[in-house]
Amino acid sequence: MKVEPIKYTSGGTTFAGALVYDDKVARPRPAVLMAPNWMGMTDKAVERGSLIAGDKYVVLVADMYGEGRRPKDFGEAAAHANPLRADAPEARKRIRAALDSLVAEGSRRKLINEHRAAVGFCFGGGNVLELARSGTAIDAVVCLHGDLATTMPAKAGDIKAAVFVIHGSKDPVAPKADRDALEAEMDGAGANWQLLDFGGRLHSFAEEETMMKGVAEYHAGAAHQTFRMLDGFIQDAFNKKL
Repeated sequence: MKVEPIKYTSGGTTFAGALVYDDKVARPRPAVLMAPNWMGMTDKAVERGSLIAGDKYVVLVADMYGEGRRPKDFGEAAAHANPLRADAPEARKRIRAALDSLVAEGSRRKLINEHRAAVGFCFGGGNVLELARSGTAIDAVVCLHGDLATTMPAKAGDIKAAVFVIHGSKDPVAPKADRDALEAEMDGAGANWQLLDFGGRLHSFAEEETMMKGVAEYHAGAAHQTFRMLDGFIQDAFNKKL
């Protein structure tokens, strides 16, 4: 698996992501943007990008904070993430810049075809939902135990992507009230959307490095199913079967 550092800019800030793909595969593949959790561009995020990429996709792991801004702990992560959670226009600019970089770099290397998708974990799940809300014309957006609330709800006709939200029924970070609000928003926007709850699961159940007792707990079975389902959803979106 090849991992290439990729720099791009938005609003005068330089960001440093990672392009991940199997360089033994000659055929063009779909482009998938991956937005990591609030710890940002970590080695684990790149590993997760590699897992998603396999031999089927070309993945860009997005940097939402800027080059050199790498949280050392949850406190620093919150200091970087929370201002973006409160500033949907800025979050949308940054996640769109990452997508544009993926398409530009993938096209330049002749690695990608016409299909586009985005996947986000936790804070990154909120980032890719903002990408969908902003009307970005991609095939699919998948939010995994993500931030669901927004300061800029989608209006009728805004959402072009098929949206899949995979969540934990006991997630205290984005509780049922947030899920109810998201459902109403998606219906009001006329989106093609799905939401699946894993019963009893908490936050971050698909990320094996996570363990905050009673808040965020990895669950191997839910993680296994999640990666299978996100791939199936993306493929069905590409093939217009949703």
